[in-house]
Amino acid sequence: MKLDGAIPKIETCNDMLSLFLRVNRLETAWVLYAEMFKLRIKSSVYTFNIMINVLCKEGKLKKAKEFIGFMENLGVKPNVVTYNTLIHGYCTSGKLEGAHMIFNVMKRKGVEPDSYTYGSLISGMCKEGRLEEASGLFDKMEETGLAPSAVTYNTLIDGYCNKGDLEKAFSYRDEMLKKGLMPTVSTYNLLIHALFMEGKMAEADDLGKEMGEKGINPDSITYNILINGYCRGRNVRKAFSLYDDMLSKGIQPTKITYTSLIYVLSKRNRMKEADNLFEKMKRNGVLPDLVTFNALLDGHCANGNMDRAFSLLNEMDKLKVPPDEVTYNTLMQGRCRQGNVEEARELLNEMKKRGIKPDHISYNTLISGYSRRGDMKDAFKVRDEMLSIGFNPTHLTYNALIQGLCKNQEGVLAEELLKEMVSKGMKPDDSTYYTLIEGIAKDGEFVNNDD
Repeated sequence: MKLDGAIPKIETCNDMLSLFLRVNRLETAWVLYAEMFKLRIKSSVYTFNIMINVLCKEGKLKKAKEFIGFMENLGVKPNVVTYNTLIHGYCTSGKLEGAHMIFNVMKRKGVEPDSYTYGSLISGMCKEGRLEEASGLFDKMEETGLAPSAVTYNTLIDGYCNKGDLEKAFSYRDEMLKKGLMPTVSTYNLLIHALFMEGKMAEADDLGKEMGEKGINPDSITYNILINGYCRGRNVRKAFSLYDDMLSKGIQPTKITYTSLIYVLSKRNRMKEADNLFEKMKRNGVLPDLVTFNALLDGHCANGNMDRAFSLLNEMDKLKVPPDEVTYNTLMQGRCRQGNVEEARELLNEMKKRGIKPDHISYNTLISGYSRRGDMKDAFKVRDEMLSIGFNPTHLTYNALIQGLCKNQEGVLAEELLKEMVSKGMKPDDSTYYTLIEGIAKDGEFVNNDD
């Protein structure tokens, strides 16, 4: 157009700016905006709204706010979309006070807020956990005669689900129905997920059936929530029944689907099936991530198949999936179960070389390994190393050391460790006492007092 001497209309430029915004080509949007100035193409309110959105996406909220003054100086009056864009930007950044300030400016200038304005503020409040304020603003919105959308209801439902207040979450779902507003697949996904998190499997299943009765088709997220919930409950049959149903409806399994199923198979010691599903996942072009690898590693380590576990570690390196402390802790636990504590110790050193910081589980694993073998000198050496880098002993630390001392028939030392444990404000559990009583009995030392 430029080469032919045809000056693009503002509508053409706005369409291009809008496209660059949608595909996140923000720098290109600024290049085009500068070109518009050179060609003396006068910006419309729509142009300014797009550029304010660009600034918000870049996190430049102060400049976005200043842009309103700039457009006013050029004789372009901001509209509700202008203010909504800015309010949404502030809310997304967690700057609710700034959003409220823009909200007040908007009303002062005679621009009436719409349902999107209130929706953005309610969403921001819910993300910050300010649910009572969000509910109050929701009521105010309705008082002004604005009808909340399903998105606004879903925002509140999500907030109360995260808080664990399912009664309030379901009350908003019921309110939607009373007003003739059909809950969306997202509404059901939020509620089903919350029910699973509360361990209410039957209720979650009923809600899944209700979706079908209302003609709402489940999506991949629905299936992933249901499959993951049943996998956490170790219900392999139900999880795979949902997986088959998902495939029959042409919904492609995702990384989350495969990982959940591999997890439950591993926990059920069905490692051949877990490996087969892992290979199927890769064949279908779904690349495993760290969580997938850790789930499969855990299963093989628990079953003593350390060769397969280490082959998975090598595959992680090939696929450029960096292992974490969970990966190494799992491998260390596998080695310790076999009594190969020295090799577990080498793994601790290897994880340090990779730049992975061992955590208290790493050290407790070694302490437990040495204690089970009765190598208390090494166990206490690891305990001291743990203390030197700032980790406090946990129940597991003390229980493992007490068990090791009792194994070596050093009941008196075990009792001293128990006193130390109590002095640090830790309440011994049943495992601590049973181990200690058994050790004292084996040592031939019976005491008759309240201790």
